[in-house]
Amino acid sequence: MRDVALILGFLVGLCGCSGGSEQPLKTQPSGSVYQMMTHYLEPAADKIWDSAGFVITVDGEVDLQPTTTEGWFAVEHAATVVAEGGNLLMLEGYAADGADWVEYSQGLSRAALKARAAAEQQDADALFAAGGEIYSVCKACHNRYMNEMAE
Repeated sequence: MRDVALILGFLVGLCGCSGGSEQPLKTQPSGSVYQMMTHYLEPAADKIWDSAGFVITVDGEVDLQPTTTEGWFAVEHAATVVAEGGNLLMLEGYAADGADWVEYSQGLSRAALKARAAAEQQDADALFAAGGEIYSVCKACHNRYMNEMAE
């Protein structure tokens, strides 16, 4: 009974702390577009790309697709990060001038959701195709905005 009273007291205290006059938190980026790309999007995209297709070595062809449930889940996680990254890029502070920025951001999210679905289904061919779509969106956006963002 004492524990219940402590919990109720804590909850009442929390409710009392919000006086209603506080301003809602404004959503804003935590860094630059460059930081978003290098610290958040690039590592996640690399995980997707490093898990799709194959490479030719001296010893022959090496299939890059995950071989464990945990490996597929890691790709699913990375694809979710990329999809949400596309959404985050539309935040004021990240977004560049131009309607095509929004198109690229939305295209990135759509392609990443395809990669996530492929990982959920453990479909290596679909993952490879989605990885190609992610690359195409990234390349098109970089071609358009890379120099602007560097300035």
